[in-house]
Amino acid sequence: MRQQPAERAKPINTSLQALGAKQFGFDEARHLLWRAGFGGTPEQINLLASWGPEKSVDYLVDFQQVKVEPVRDDLFSKDIIRDPNDEERMAYRDAQRNRDENRLAELRLRRQQAEQDDREQARQMQRWWLKRMIETPRPLEEKMTLFWHGHFATSYRTIEDSYHMFRQNQLFRLHAVGSYAELMHQIIRDPAMLRYLDNNNSRKGKPNENLARELMELFSLGLGNYTEQDIKEGARALTGYTYKGDDFTFDQRNHDGGAKTILGARGTLDGDEFVKAILDQPACAKFICTKLYRYFVHDYPSGDARKDAAAKKVIDDLASTFRSRGYEVAPVLKRLFLSQHFYDPAVRGEQIKSPVQLVVGAVRSLNTPVRDLAAVLSGLRFMGQDILFPPSVKGWDGGRAWINTATMFIRQNMLVFMLTGRRPQGSDALADSEKWDAQALVQQIKAAFPTLTGDTPAEVLNGVLRFALGRTDPHARDVLEKYLADQNNQLTPETLTELMLLITATPEYQLT
Repeated sequence: MRQQPAERAKPINTSLQALGAKQFGFDEARHLLWRAGFGGTPEQINLLASWGPEKSVDYLVDFQQVKVEPVRDDLFSKDIIRDPNDEERMAYRDAQRNRDENRLAELRLRRQQAEQDDREQARQMQRWWLKRMIETPRPLEEKMTLFWHGHFATSYRTIEDSYHMFRQNQLFRLHAVGSYAELMHQIIRDPAMLRYLDNNNSRKGKPNENLARELMELFSLGLGNYTEQDIKEGARALTGYTYKGDDFTFDQRNHDGGAKTILGARGTLDGDEFVKAILDQPACAKFICTKLYRYFVHDYPSGDARKDAAAKKVIDDLASTFRSRGYEVAPVLKRLFLSQHFYDPAVRGEQIKSPVQLVVGAVRSLNTPVRDLAAVLSGLRFMGQDILFPPSVKGWDGGRAWINTATMFIRQNMLVFMLTGRRPQGSDALADSEKWDAQALVQQIKAAFPTLTGDTPAEVLNGVLRFALGRTDPHARDVLEKYLADQNNQLTPETLTELMLLITATPEYQLT
């Protein structure tokens, strides 16, 4: 449901001053958990509401205090795709020289098998990451890992090395709310990125401009804040930045050590000095804060002059914090998540859930069974968010791009699958043994809303709508009351499940 005209006329609070503890209740805690994570159960929402805004935000952003098992470097094999050793190179050369077609076919078949095995490992990695997003007690860590994956977008389809994708995923997790500056210095050393943007073969005299261009256009400054000459000079600075095996290597012989001028900086600049020149630009902090605002608050620009004016002021204030704090992300997120603006009615319930947010949020908030992860990943792909396979170096557009007639149909089918195990054709093999407990959720909601949710159908409906949609929408309520009346107002496990299926099929459920 969109804001009513009277609500739209109210001024939008653009203050980054902290919300008062008395203004932080169940609805605000719910909003925080959905935006800074993937939603939460009624019990989790109530806990944050009892903590107040400052403790809640600290808990989510300073997630290092929550101990988890570290991700092992050997979780996935690094030897599936590797450079041939001397013996293998010699065998291939001998087969070519001797025109031994049988041997050449055998070597090609071995390579094809390795590529097939690596594609399977990439699929395993997708399942692992999705499971981690569902289960983690540190939701902001994974949500920011997903943010950086969409920002420094790299697709397995191009690099075809799952271990390099795993290493990049770990890089994003390590710097999730840390230093963006350090992440920029590391991304120009990341084998997956170097391969994706063809910098691994960039050399003195033949610089490849792809990485230099995207480093400024998509990763830091945006169009209009650099020149074509900056791209050419930046490409020279990045020559010799390559990798061997799984690790970065600087090839001094192929590096252009001549004088350069990039964004006003002059000297024999290398990749790190190129990054420093970028970070010295005021446009950089504003560019990143704009993307963070879109990710956590609202589309910008949205076409709504009132909302865009408010967003611009907030982004400018956040950018000032970002620069003054040396490009550390955590202080920016804390200031945003504590701010009065973040909880203003104009930006609540207005953000379209990404496919990952929709699916992971269903498990984490409704406590649905996890179901078949391969089927869930297939659903994410058809909804437009195939993790590890962003559509281009621009990443996912997000916002309204998530929604069209085809994706809405799939979104509704995915929620049916999560709640019941039913698919368009057949059911999940474990649908009968892994049933979703609608009554348990209702009991949790009653505990969360003791003054609102009683035992009558109308009171239960109030609580369920408040929890699931963040509001009691009149239109949705009318439809649901009619459904319950048709069921003689019986609150059985079956009718409660159907009630939630109707709620999750509404346009309002697509928003957070």
